[in-house]
Amino acid sequence: MNKLSGKTALITGGSSGIGLASAKLFLAEGARLAITGRDPERLETARQQLGDDTLALVSEAGCLNDIEALLEQVGQHFQTLDILFLNAGIAEPTPLELTTEDQFDRIMRVNFKGVFFTIQKALPMLKPGASIIVTTSITNRSGTPNFSVYAASKAALRSMVQSLGLTLIGQGIRVNAINPGPIDTEGFNRLPLPGDVFQAIKTDIEGRSPIKRFGAPEEVAKVALFLASDDSAYVVGEEIVVDGGISLVCLP
Repeated sequence: MNKLSGKTALITGGSSGIGLASAKLFLAEGARLAITGRDPERLETARQQLGDDTLALVSEAGCLNDIEALLEQVGQHFQTLDILFLNAGIAEPTPLELTTEDQFDRIMRVNFKGVFFTIQKALPMLKPGASIIVTTSITNRSGTPNFSVYAASKAALRSMVQSLGLTLIGQGIRVNAINPGPIDTEGFNRLPLPGDVFQAIKTDIEGRSPIKRFGAPEEVAKVALFLASDDSAYVVGEEIVVDGGISLVCLP
């Protein structure tokens, strides 16, 4: 339907999962595209799936030098941006007694600090009418044992989206968030947990979910398309939950 015809998009964390599914959908809808990833091999595999016209750049989401270099390359290639989808993030267990300062700083640097400064440094490239989309998580509204630092980083993003939504709307730039629940992504399946523990967690989530399954990345991508397109022109500072209803029964 070409909802993004003539628009240019940058998706961080675009080499797998929600980011890659969104990249494929954005391309199908007519966007010009740049994606980032940390792993060169995974990024190259994604680029091959997306085609030679996609700009694929290795970049560490929490490193300010990488962010500046990324945006310089995107600027040289595309000049301006219409869509900035900040999807890169990391999730690690952080039991209170075992969490180190380095681990705390790494999670907050990638999940929160990197997002804030990517928006800041991308501002000169963002055209009036541009859309900024941030991936949060349903953990940002609930107690999440053993993942407290990850949940806090996503709660910080939720607050930031509200504040920057007000800050930037005067420039014609919309800021919104997608709040995914349990999604069957490579990132989730790579959580550093023993196999039996991981399977027990997955089975428990499926059992508690009203829809009785994990979501697919493609289902989240359709919400990203809505926020990226002019269909959401009157949506500002919002967080759209995509979780199969699990937050209705598992959150306060």
